[in-house]
Amino acid sequence: MKARLAVFLAAVAAATFACDAEAAPPEAIYHGGPILTMNRAAPEAEAVAVANGTIVAVGSKDEILSTKGPETRVVDLAGKALLPGFVDPHSHFFQCGLIQLQANCSSPPAGPCQTIADIVTQLQQVQKRLGTPEGQFVFGYGFDPDLLAEHRHPTKADLDQAFPNHPVIVLHVSGHGAVLNSLALKKYGITASTPTPAGGVIGRMPGSQEPDGLLMETAWLPVASRLPTPPVDVLLEHLAEGQQAYTAAGITTAQDGATGAAAYKLLRGVADRGGLAIDVVAYPLAQDLAATFAGKPPFTETAYRGRLRVGGVKVLCDGSPQGRTAFFTTPYLNGGPAGQKNWRGEPTSPQNELNDIFKKAYDNDAQVIAHCNGDAAIDMFLEAHRYAAADDLTKDRRTVGIHSQFVRPDQIQRYVDWKLIPSFFTVHTFYFGEAHVANRGQAQAARLSPFRSALDAGLQPTNHTDFPVVPIDQLFVVHTAVNRPMRTGATLGDDERVTPLEALEAITIHAARQYREEDRKGSLEPGKLADLVILSANPLAVPAKDLKTITVVETIKEGTTIWPVPPAAAGAPQTK
Repeated sequence: MKARLAVFLAAVAAATFACDAEAAPPEAIYHGGPILTMNRAAPEAEAVAVANGTIVAVGSKDEILSTKGPETRVVDLAGKALLPGFVDPHSHFFQCGLIQLQANCSSPPAGPCQTIADIVTQLQQVQKRLGTPEGQFVFGYGFDPDLLAEHRHPTKADLDQAFPNHPVIVLHVSGHGAVLNSLALKKYGITASTPTPAGGVIGRMPGSQEPDGLLMETAWLPVASRLPTPPVDVLLEHLAEGQQAYTAAGITTAQDGATGAAAYKLLRGVADRGGLAIDVVAYPLAQDLAATFAGKPPFTETAYRGRLRVGGVKVLCDGSPQGRTAFFTTPYLNGGPAGQKNWRGEPTSPQNELNDIFKKAYDNDAQVIAHCNGDAAIDMFLEAHRYAAADDLTKDRRTVGIHSQFVRPDQIQRYVDWKLIPSFFTVHTFYFGEAHVANRGQAQAARLSPFRSALDAGLQPTNHTDFPVVPIDQLFVVHTAVNRPMRTGATLGDDERVTPLEALEAITIHAARQYREEDRKGSLEPGKLADLVILSANPLAVPAKDLKTITVVETIKEGTTIWPVPPAAAGAPQTK
């Protein structure tokens, strides 16, 4: 290995070593541990030099140390691994501030709730902690009916007794619906006479049309768009705390997918006041563009303002497979979420509406990221692209199929032919694998997020958490892509496993490419931003089963540490 590395470094020294005798000394030099560049042309290095927020040299230790000056910080990694900062391909960054004001109603290991009574207890505790007065909302997030002892969703009756004078909303784990108590239903005008909209679900009390509290998909979206939001001062305070979930996970660029009008206004306010520690790319919902930008949407911003930019447009094609609202060509084995029979799910938007959204976006050179889970929804995604891109189906638009979880082999080939990007969701194997087997059968569930198939076809997939659907944990994202574990200890889809390097590329260089930022992020190369992460161990050297035990030691954004190492941490990198 040492001999091979020495030959390699000699061959690429001219390309990777950017400093020269005339250049000012670097501000920092990192060495003393494995350095994984995520640059296939130069995958390993002995040292990295940083100045003015930028990587100025990547190469041999001796050459780079020879450029240090009296003020240069020389950081000995002490065997820890240095990688480019992780690029989050899809999550809901805005929620990291909001959930500080909400009850965690998730089931283990993401949260404490194993029964509906546990959910009520969590809601009561957050109401008490925040001192929420009567008449104001109490929020929770993350309930998963498949993991509750009752094997059902909470109802308004479960919530009313504990909260007779507070409107209460508890988000489903998918983020595609919620349960409302009676006061919340009343505030949003949901009654027995409210029709169930196309593509939506309204849970009903047995034997009647009286709503039981459950709203999903298009029945939930109008409520979601009108939820009360905190003022900028309150959000700024809690966003600072919430961002730590991202920085602690080694993320230096994040996504806010499906940004509503109110959320964008608040994020813009936070960004303008310097409240963002990492870069955030927002994708407003297509349906909210007029409300968000007063009829003049920027569609795509190439430059960040206060670490925030608009990346394009978010489109919803269907719902979630674990919530049984994803749209399939064949029925669910267990029916629908409200007891529907022969249920295949329904599209969130009709085909003609998707076509129009794609056409308007493409005509404005805007990137589209489209939520599509079931294979029928992916058919709609592909048809919308075909319609809107008829003049040039293969133009490199960086159109993304968010999730693409149940993409068929013939659909993967269309992704290849039309230069589309799948952003997979392999953590589902652990959090929802058993539900997928029950809902879709073993054979189809085993092809969930078919990472190996996509790579073999020539695609460059990304991989995400969809936070707050599951916790932000990029090493667990890598672990699930490599091992595909289920809660039971079994694996789901052995044939779709990938290597640790391939899994890391999905959250570094490939994710940067998804954002059209591969020229400045995603790998350790001279001229790119000094967005770095230090890990407790080398992901390419540990046994595959131990990937999930690797921790983030330090996160660095443009040369500045944003996730500091606790002073007492054993084995922390030493500065000399």
